[in-house]
Amino acid sequence: GAGCRQGKMAAGTAAEAQARFGHSVKGLLTEKVTSCGTDVIALTKQVLKGSRSAELLGQAARNMVMQEDAILHSEDSLRKMAIITTHLQYQ
Repeated sequence: GAGCRQGKMAAGTAAEAQARFGHSVKGLLTEKVTSCGTDVIALTKQVLKGSRSAELLGQAARNMVMQEDAILHSEDSLRKMAIITTHLQYQ
């Protein structure tokens, strides 16, 4: 009888330990899932921010090209005016 009772107690203790372990694993898993969800949200925000930055950089590059064209055109005009001025001075 006594050996049988000890076996039941050991089994009960083992079942309790297993239940506690299962509970702590569920808790850890929930924590990890929450943490992972938070990381995904942060990553998504960063990607959106990056794409917005890329958009702004593209816009800045287009503006610079337009400015460069304007500068080249002005330079060309100045050169032509210098030639005209030189011709007028000869006359």
